[in-house]
Amino acid sequence: MLTDYAKRLRAELDRAGYYPELVAGVLDVAVAEEEVHAFLVHPETTFDHTEVFRHLTAMVLTQSRLIIGHVDDAPGSNPDAPPAALATTEAVGLHHIRSVSLTHGVSDPEQARAARTQELTLSVTWGASQSVDLAPAGCGDPDCEADHGYTGALAPEGVELRVAAPAEGEKALHAAIAFARELSAATARR
Repeated sequence: MLTDYAKRLRAELDRAGYYPELVAGVLDVAVAEEEVHAFLVHPETTFDHTEVFRHLTAMVLTQSRLIIGHVDDAPGSNPDAPPAALATTEAVGLHHIRSVSLTHGVSDPEQARAARTQELTLSVTWGASQSVDLAPAGCGDPDCEADHGYTGALAPEGVELRVAAPAEGEKALHAAIAFARELSAATARR
């Protein structure tokens, strides 16, 4: 039996229109019959000079876990082949979440009563591992041939999602804020 939240999640996946059957199927496996308490569906489309890339992130909150699903277009080796996609889910126990960080982009901050969130960046970190992004280091001298080693950045294991009203609309922003509130409350209880 589907709960109201599960029905609304499915309706949002259908509305997003990015392989809704695939996304619903992989989320169903990851949710594993737990009751859905809150969710956020965030489709993104990006462009480069020649191609369009689609991506969807879905976050589902249950009593004990945060399930994150990512679906991307898969690069095809044959242009005549049917489209392909990669779907990944990760389930994180709420007790493993180390932080929920919310960055509000606010318009007219000097007018406290009129200040309005225009965008929200939701960052969730968990676990003890971190990823390292390394690149060769250099200096400003174009003629320098010395080995300057590497430079890099450590990023905690987690997920980050940005929703902006000018791009995705007020409804998407309000949904992100509501989900962030539910996730913050759920992690406070753990």
